[in-house]
Amino acid sequence: MYWLVSLPHGGRAEHAWTRLQEATTYTNDYSANFKFALPESFRVGTLDSLLALSDDLAKVNAAVEGTVNKVRRQLVELQSGAAPEDRADVWVEGQTPEGYLQRFAWNEAKYPSRRPLKEIVASIMDTVQKLDDDLKLKVTEFSQLRSTLQAAARKQQGSLAVRDLSWLVPPGQLVDTENLTTLLVVVPKSARADWVAQYEQLSEFVVPRSSEVVAEDQDYLVFTVVLFKRVVDNFKTAARTKGFQVKDVKINPEGQRGSEAELARVRGEADSRRAALEQWCITSYGEAFSSWIHVCAVRLFVESILRYGLPPQFLSVLMRPTPKNTSRLRKLLAQQFGHGVGSEHFSGEGDDMFPYVCFTLNIE
Repeated sequence: MYWLVSLPHGGRAEHAWTRLQEATTYTNDYSANFKFALPESFRVGTLDSLLALSDDLAKVNAAVEGTVNKVRRQLVELQSGAAPEDRADVWVEGQTPEGYLQRFAWNEAKYPSRRPLKEIVASIMDTVQKLDDDLKLKVTEFSQLRSTLQAAARKQQGSLAVRDLSWLVPPGQLVDTENLTTLLVVVPKSARADWVAQYEQLSEFVVPRSSEVVAEDQDYLVFTVVLFKRVVDNFKTAARTKGFQVKDVKINPEGQRGSEAELARVRGEADSRRAALEQWCITSYGEAFSSWIHVCAVRLFVESILRYGLPPQFLSVLMRPTPKNTSRLRKLLAQQFGHGVGSEHFSGEGDDMFPYVCFTLNIE
């Protein structure tokens, strides 16, 4: 957890920084502090425009932070089954997220600071909205593919009465010529003798003694039977009246059969799509995180002008509080920097209101 704060300095920025360091780091183990540089060329605009932007920024910040966390959570989910050493780290412009935050520098090339603040925020929001839309689309496509994979896998499970059976038959046992074909028939174990006695008479043109057991489970047997293709429909109808379930065996050009081929295809596509989504999340997390911190920078500037007035005379600091000393740190900041401010516009989180500007950043 970090605090992004601005503290009034009355034109003595280095003096305020030294005071802060002595009070929070050198004398007490209250926090680790990092200077957070804001562009000096930000355009203030009118008070009304700043007040309107302040309201917008609270919503924009929540939306952008939400996208950052959604991308991160999706990446964690994708990597959940991988060994720790195989999980790719996330980077923000070549740095860890914390390193980027601690050494933040405004991206002037991407967001020229002399543009109106409202335009800068709109540009950032456009970038993040596209990321959010792309994430939804990619996750939806991947989820649909994963559902297809699960359905294909289910065809290989369950009892022999409901599973796809074509993969059970060794290719050498399959007859498939211009005139002849092989069918699979699921027979209850209790009806084994009936099948053996009757299958040759279920229709014309059944090859004698062509039925063999190729699989069994607790309740069922799977028999092959060879017959002429032209009597397949008649044979199926006659078998069904006797309680025998007939299934076709389909062979694709690569020699794989039925759901075996489908499962292999979908599994390969799912693996490829998962890897692509993981790489997209790694790249997009960096872009979303950078956008979020730029929003925080604009928000800190706007709230500080509204809080302390003009000209801008405040120290922007990123603080990493020591968890056990957060209450003492709050009290110290209020005592050292909470006096002599000019506006009644306070900033804080929830019901907490502080006599200085402060935002909490939770870095997952």
